[in-house]
Amino acid sequence: MRYKYTGFSKKNGKVSGYIEASTLEEAKRKLKEASIVYEELKEIKPFLPSFNFKKEIPKNILIDFSKTLSIYLKSGISIAQAIKLVKNQFNDGKTLDFIFQLQKSIDEGKSFYQALDKQKVYDIPKFYKESVKIAEETGTLQEVISEMADFLKNLKSIEDKTKRALVYPFFIIIVAIFMVSFMLSFVIPKISAIFLQLHQELPKITKIVIAAGEFLTQNWIILALLLILSIFSFSFLVKKVYGFRYLLHLFILKLPIIKDISIASNLGKFSYLMSVLTNSGVNFVHSAKLSSETLQNEVIKRAFLDASKELVEGKRFSNALVKNGFVFDKSFVQSIALAEETSEVAEIFKNLSELFKEKNSAKIELFLSLLEPILLLVVGIIIGFIVTAMLLPIFSMNLAVG
Repeated sequence: MRYKYTGFSKKNGKVSGYIEASTLEEAKRKLKEASIVYEELKEIKPFLPSFNFKKEIPKNILIDFSKTLSIYLKSGISIAQAIKLVKNQFNDGKTLDFIFQLQKSIDEGKSFYQALDKQKVYDIPKFYKESVKIAEETGTLQEVISEMADFLKNLKSIEDKTKRALVYPFFIIIVAIFMVSFMLSFVIPKISAIFLQLHQELPKITKIVIAAGEFLTQNWIILALLLILSIFSFSFLVKKVYGFRYLLHLFILKLPIIKDISIASNLGKFSYLMSVLTNSGVNFVHSAKLSSETLQNEVIKRAFLDASKELVEGKRFSNALVKNGFVFDKSFVQSIALAEETSEVAEIFKNLSELFKEKNSAKIELFLSLLEPILLLVVGIIIGFIVTAMLLPIFSMNLAVG
């Protein structure tokens, strides 16, 4: 059951949130363990049945959780004690419930990996859980969790930087859509009404713009709904339909500049995680498999996963990659071959991650430097087309009068 609470925390003052518990008494106990003195606590009854869909854990929460947990583990205390201490760093209900479920599973004798897998609050990345599983088997849990926090922090930093860089282009697109829609829906109909009253023969370009304005005015609700439906359908297909996602990523790998950004991003992520895992004592085979799971481009990911399976058979990863269709960066394959021949695996992959990080940043900057003027040019052409269509009949009238 789900309970809503408001109360006070020693660390954060007045707090409020939600918490999952089977009974009211359990909810009270959980709040007490979290050092929250509740002012109000009541059960929330859902209007619709709960389907218990798990949302992916926010990166900032997983980063803070991992970093804090690794600090406690480094001091020599057990994972059970560390989990109990970690919950004092959070105060929102969902995260507290996540930690409570971990604590309960560990108290029942389950491993940290099993606790992460069993909890029903957040969807934890597969590579993270598998890394924890291997770390527990090899006795390197503290090191791996600390490295995972650094990896996620680096990943979040790149994502945030990319999002900030895309703000201006998206702003241009949104403003352009509103400007063109406003002109076609409100300005053009008023001007076209004047032309109709004069019974003047209109140029073809003007007729096209007027027809577009009338169509938009009469069907804007349907068009808006279709746009929303298209966005949701596209998002659903990308997330849920592997075949569609694979074809989309294959198409991306054929686009100039965007192809280079995708390749650099995926290879940089793979290299960074490989350096993290191998440096933490995870063997090359497991590291390759887990790192391959993090790749976002399905075409590249399939080649890496197929190649990692052949590692178990004793084959070289560099040869297996080429065999399974990875032809996007020969220098990367050569670097892996060098890593396999030497004992400097972690160092080579660390250098590769830095190289691809710089490449990715350079390509993104190039893409944005081209995107902004292209967008402005396209907007200018569209608005210029509309203005020209409206001015042509006026020029014709002046010539006729002259």
